[in-house]
Formats: sequence, C-alpha cells, structure tokens
Amino acid sequence: MNSPSEFIEKPDSKELTIVEVEIKDFRFNRYLYGLVGELWYWTDKLALSDAEWEEYAESDNLRTWVAYYRGSIVGYFELNSDSEFNVEIAYFGLAPKFIGKGYGGYLLSRAIKSAWQDCGAKRVWVHTCTLDHPNALRNYQACGLKVYLVE
Repeated sequence: MNSPSEFIEKPDSKELTIVEVEIKDFRFNRYLYGLVGELWYWTDKLALSDAEWEEYAESDNLRTWVAYYRGSIVGYFELNSDSEFNVEIAYFGLAPKFIGKGYGGYLLSRAIKSAWQDCGAKRVWVHTCTLDHPNALRNYQACGLKVYLVE
C-alpha cells in the first residue's frame, strides 16, 4: 500500500482493546510469536538466542500492539520501520481460540492505520505464504493491500 487513501478501514472493533507495548521485553514478543505462530509453522525465530530476540524485539524500529478481549490476548501485530519509512507488518495474527470470530479484519485495520498514523509510513507492506490461514490474503486485500510479488 503506497498511500493512506488506498486503506479500507474495518471499523467494527468487536469490543477489542488494542494497546501498544510501551515497555519492551523480548520475552513477551517471543511469547506472542509462539502463541499466534504455532498453527502457521512460524519457525524462523524459534532458534534465536535471548540476545538475538532482545536485539530484534527491543529495537527502536520495532513497535508491538496487542489486542485483548475480556482480559485475554486475542492477537498482536508488530510494525517494523526502516530509515525511509517503509513499514512492514512484520508479524500479525490471532491466538487460536479467537480465529474465526471476526477479529482479524479489525486488528489488521488497526495495524495498517497505526503504520500510517503512528509510524509515519510512506509505504505499508506484509509478507504472506501458502502456510498462512486460508483467509489471510483476502483479509489483506479487503483492507486495501495489493499483491506486489508472487514467488
């Protein structure tokens, strides 16, 4: 997405509370990664040492938001900005108990909106793959993201 005008917001919050993690702790990001990513075979960070996790998750370029419903973690997203304000939705997803309940569209909307408003994005992008949830690509496109490259 190259402009906020391309963004199609999903405004129904489904009563979620979404909070930015202001005091960074790599252990929390590692927990969220495992909670959300286990079903989708997220393995690229599993072998990282504590020092590597700390370098990644506590970087000034990375910001994390967590969605809650009635005190439970629904999901999260991480936004990773580079020096040219390209903002990657580095990780995004829902905890297993909350998949299929209509939370994904709103959480993704908040991720994209946060990229534009809170991170000063000039471009917002995300990777996905065939291991992702079957509705992931449709969800991305429903919010205005366009397919750029297929490999």
